[in-house]
Amino acid sequence: MKAFVNVLLFSLFSLNLFAQTQLSESVTNGFFSVEIASTYIQKQLDNAHSENNYATALGGQFKYETAPFEGFNAVGAFYISQDINFATGEVSNTKQNSELSSTKGNYTELAEAYINYNYKDLNLRTGRQVIDTPFANSDPIRMVKNTFEATIATYKSDEFTLVAGKILNWQGYDAGLEKGFTPVGKSGAWLGSVGFSSESIDASIWLYEISDLADIFYTDAGVHLHVSDDSVLHVRAQYISQQELSKSTINAQIYGVLSRLELYGLSINLAYNKAKCDKGKSSFSGFGGGTLYTSMDTMILDNISAQRQSEAFSTALSYDFKNFKLFYALGEFVGKKNYLGEKADIIEQNIGFEYNINNDFQFSAIYVKESDKIDPKNVQNNSNRAQINLTYSFKGKNK
Repeated sequence: MKAFVNVLLFSLFSLNLFAQTQLSESVTNGFFSVEIASTYIQKQLDNAHSENNYATALGGQFKYETAPFEGFNAVGAFYISQDINFATGEVSNTKQNSELSSTKGNYTELAEAYINYNYKDLNLRTGRQVIDTPFANSDPIRMVKNTFEATIATYKSDEFTLVAGKILNWQGYDAGLEKGFTPVGKSGAWLGSVGFSSESIDASIWLYEISDLADIFYTDAGVHLHVSDDSVLHVRAQYISQQELSKSTINAQIYGVLSRLELYGLSINLAYNKAKCDKGKSSFSGFGGGTLYTSMDTMILDNISAQRQSEAFSTALSYDFKNFKLFYALGEFVGKKNYLGEKADIIEQNIGFEYNINNDFQFSAIYVKESDKIDPKNVQNNSNRAQINLTYSFKGKNK
């Protein structure tokens, strides 16, 4: 894997050097973007007060992109997160929340470094990049989002989109901030998809072959009905089949339906997922936040689906008014008896808001409460979490 990164970085360096000598206009007409972010996070475990932890971090994303030349351009971006010591708990007595900047209190990574080629409807990209697919995605829920070392080809023609590629490694909050870039499966993952999208309907099929882990089939379809000029009804369905490879124990069948009504700035969501995993088997949400309709801020169906049949129900309300959004979501995750006779019933509530002060400045906050209806003394499933984010971003020409 080091060889792959070295070749890529050498290619970026060579492209930049060539641009300076022969294609200087491509570099001078490039642009940079900066995202400065500060996040406060706190988690309180109801039955283990000594483990309550919090942290405040400052950091962001610093990115440079060359202007296109003959369809080619290059991009590099550093992701940085640094704990603010006076507003962060002590590590020695577990008061520090490590979800923002790792247990070391800091995180710096060349998270994006890729070469892109675009020709008409075809786009090719290789290197460290942001990917958003059902089972490999950026999941930007903390300070550091996920990025992937991959080669991805995308072809768009009218209402159809084709995607194919291979992923080797990934980094980010979901991958573990202590690890940097780590392997996806034993030797990477192949993926491919075909999608269709129009004003009234969309559908997609995705295939993944994750080495020594699972073959995954995913399909999703939606219908969008314009009830009136000010209201739209969305109805969606999804199906996932996961077949284990090399006795990984990943083997599941998952179904889901969702409906969302949008009218006059108000959005009402109802969603349902059902998963079945036989004895000794479990489901897999992927490399990132997952794709199930019922996933909440913290709780997902994977958390209780192992070796049983499980269900999740969720409802959400949100209201948008100009630059302000207020939302509330309620989810219940129920698992039937597993082979040990254990059941599960966990409720999560999310409440929060987002305020776009202008196009560059955003402020958001969320409060999360989890409750275990079967075991009120379970530490992990009885908790409160709060997070506040402040983000400022801007772009500029390199001249």
